[in-house]
Amino acid sequence: MNMMHCCFGGSRDEKKEQGRNNQDLSGSLPVHLQLFTYNELRSATNNFHPINKIGRGGFGTVYKGILRNGRQVAIKALSAGSKQGVKEFLTEIDMISNVKHPNLVELIGCCVQGTDRILVYEYVENNSLDRALLGSKSNAKKLDWSMRSSICLGAAKGLAFLHEELEPHIVHRDIKASNILLDKEFVAKIGDFGLAKLFPENITHISTRVAGTTGYLAPEYAIGGKLTKKADVYSFGVLTLELISGRGNSEASWGDMQECLLEYTWKLYEEGKLLELVDPEIEEYPEDKVIRYAKIALFCTQAAPARRPSMTQVVAMLSKDIRLNDKELTAPGFFNSSGYSGGPSSMMQGTHASVSQPFTSSAITTITQVTPR
Repeated sequence: MNMMHCCFGGSRDEKKEQGRNNQDLSGSLPVHLQLFTYNELRSATNNFHPINKIGRGGFGTVYKGILRNGRQVAIKALSAGSKQGVKEFLTEIDMISNVKHPNLVELIGCCVQGTDRILVYEYVENNSLDRALLGSKSNAKKLDWSMRSSICLGAAKGLAFLHEELEPHIVHRDIKASNILLDKEFVAKIGDFGLAKLFPENITHISTRVAGTTGYLAPEYAIGGKLTKKADVYSFGVLTLELISGRGNSEASWGDMQECLLEYTWKLYEEGKLLELVDPEIEEYPEDKVIRYAKIALFCTQAAPARRPSMTQVVAMLSKDIRLNDKELTAPGFFNSSGYSGGPSSMMQGTHASVSQPFTSSAITTITQVTPR
């Protein structure tokens, strides 16, 4: 018997049954979230044609699609081998669908048919920061300092919203250049909540399996699996240095030294040469502001997590004329394939350390103790 098979496997009869299962889930979804059929999304992507592929992550492939109403969307087909059940998948969807902010990618809808898990997001015209800033010359965009600083501030605002304004709070766990998406105006939008964790107000940390991307992982999380909001802050610090330098943190080709971007930046800071970090592609920039952003990145990547500012503080440091308190800046921690360096004792004791505010301002109360959540 000749049976027609669809992408991801399954006969036409099986797809019909899966369609019925899909509709049965409609009552479990948020009312504003659209439930798509597999065939709708297959049609929108021209049968998930490779020419429509716009990205790939650890959990699936992202395609550009056009819905029947003409709206452009980003369709993320999760890996078919996912062990995630329908209940857990819907819980994750519910969490993401309630997140609304100008600097966060909007989830429009989903498809759940059989083992297929497909998410439908708003489409962002300029793809990811990773491609625009760190990609090949053919994919790279001309990002001047004004655009880079705006992207940096937008990402900070999105993270501050997740950490402080949502209830319960959310820790993203995978802040990196490829998860910062850029719309047609190059507004930064944080995407990919596949690793995100809910963070109730009454807990200080979560012990969890380590997940994320090497080069962006906070050392206390990479080594001990101790997750706090300060892990996201660390990743944001690395991202800021990439925006300034136009180089990835994992690259180990700074001069004659085999060192990562964060190590190199700390060395420049100690030598008073932070301007040497600036991407040669940036033709004009305010030197004082570039130095300020680099110092903020170093505050975010300090080895002791308690010494790192909150993202709300980072937004204030980036957007307001607040004097940074350099005397409070300590060495960053590094974790890569060769292990950890940068003051292990301070890292391990960091959650109990007494710290002062990384900036000074008469309008902002001085913080004497920080317990990261």
